[in-house]
Amino acid sequence: MKLLIADDEIDVREGIRFLLDWADLGFIICGEGKNGADTLEQILKLQPDIVLLDIRMPKLSGLEVVRQAQEGGFLGKFIILSGYSDFAYAQEAIHLGVTSYLTKPIEEEELKKAVLEAKESILKEQQAQKKFLEYRDKARDSILKDILYHKANYPFLDYQDLMLESSVFQVVLYTNYNQDSFQAAWDFAGILRLANKNHNSLDYVRLERLHVILLKGEFALKRFQELLAHYITNPQKGSPLDSLFLAYGRPVYDVQDIHISFEDAQFLMSRRFFCRFNQHVLGYTDMPGERPKPLEQSLLENTYSQRISDYIQAGNRHMLQGTLEELKQELYLANTETSLLKHYLADIMIQVKSNIQRTYGNIDLPFPGNAAIISAITEKYYLYEILQFFTIQFEMSMNAIGSPTRESVMDGILEYIRRNYQENLKLGAIADLFGYNSSYLGKVFSKTTGKNFNAYVDGVRIEVSKSLLKEEDYKVYEIAQLVGYANVDYFHKKFKKYVGMSPAEFRKQYLNQDE
Repeated sequence: MKLLIADDEIDVREGIRFLLDWADLGFIICGEGKNGADTLEQILKLQPDIVLLDIRMPKLSGLEVVRQAQEGGFLGKFIILSGYSDFAYAQEAIHLGVTSYLTKPIEEEELKKAVLEAKESILKEQQAQKKFLEYRDKARDSILKDILYHKANYPFLDYQDLMLESSVFQVVLYTNYNQDSFQAAWDFAGILRLANKNHNSLDYVRLERLHVILLKGEFALKRFQELLAHYITNPQKGSPLDSLFLAYGRPVYDVQDIHISFEDAQFLMSRRFFCRFNQHVLGYTDMPGERPKPLEQSLLENTYSQRISDYIQAGNRHMLQGTLEELKQELYLANTETSLLKHYLADIMIQVKSNIQRTYGNIDLPFPGNAAIISAITEKYYLYEILQFFTIQFEMSMNAIGSPTRESVMDGILEYIRRNYQENLKLGAIADLFGYNSSYLGKVFSKTTGKNFNAYVDGVRIEVSKSLLKEEDYKVYEIAQLVGYANVDYFHKKFKKYVGMSPAEFRKQYLNQDE
């Protein structure tokens, strides 16, 4: 603890300094005051825990120092040292909350007893304050959880005391990106606090394995969006942000609506199954356009397995990819638990296997066993992984049944590009997907289309972006992301190369023609 000695006589100050072994008692002498004004300045600057204070000093008396220090917010303890045993002085000192009133000459044991009693009093107050804050935080956490679950008694809440006097709120949930991980998630709430430079701009509570952040105020929401854009949506590989998955709800403008933003984020967190490769964020803008509904009858009757079997037998990659895309969209709009969707997908694969083996019993087909199929599908976290597994298995089956023509392969690849232009398409990955050597496929691709692979993909993306630019629903940087360009400057460069003008100029020219 810090101790300040104040007396206008240097001999007295020196005597007090050496009267006791202050370090052994748990004190460091942080300063000395030689008059009242100097002492007051040091008290307010150094904030000592205990002040040994002479009652009569030049410029300000000891009692005036006590009074003005307390008015200035000082909360430490005072021990008055006086050459007088005047009752009026002692009475006023007690009124000001002075811990002890010692008369000079000071006895060693008397001083020791006084400072130790003051120290014990400070420690008790600190412990009591710590417990009070712990209970207050627990009570506040409980109220915040009630607000999130819409169970709070709102008319009785003191929004000022709860620090909920904000114009806008938004709920963010985060957890580990690696769904197998049982390690504690990286402290994203702490990063947001640093970014906001204001601990009152967000609240944090823990709900089982989910971490919940309540953003408060326009500035907090803006800083969160900036972090999303620059560091989180496409995090640097291996960085702490690469270890997180986030879901956030819509902004709301009343405490009583916070539960709506929370429910959005919960719903999105439950839909991680539909995320793309390396997708770390789901926001309220990713909510399905249609309200999810029970599985369609076509799914319940498992008509997909027969259609897929037919296309495999026909070697029709184009229609097979279209069917898988249709299945993907139908599952996306199904209000069904992920575990049930996985079981349904496993049923499709097993039924397709049965259909093909029944027709081509004399061919050694490369399907895994039923138990391996169920295990492979249930252990995957994302729909795109399962559909990739489907595509590889179906391609191997078509190759085993008979060699497809170059034209049918190219039809399937071109259709795949047209349906997946927004993804990070690579020739090597597509070659693997369709069972071809990438160098060979590159030559066949150029010969068939008259363009190399990257140029063809760029052409598809630019044509889609032109259609989007003719509408006014999206900003240019949003269109860049929608068509597969993570970097808006790169999109500008590509667009100008293929169209001869910038995206903004194209939109302006089109809108002017409309008028």
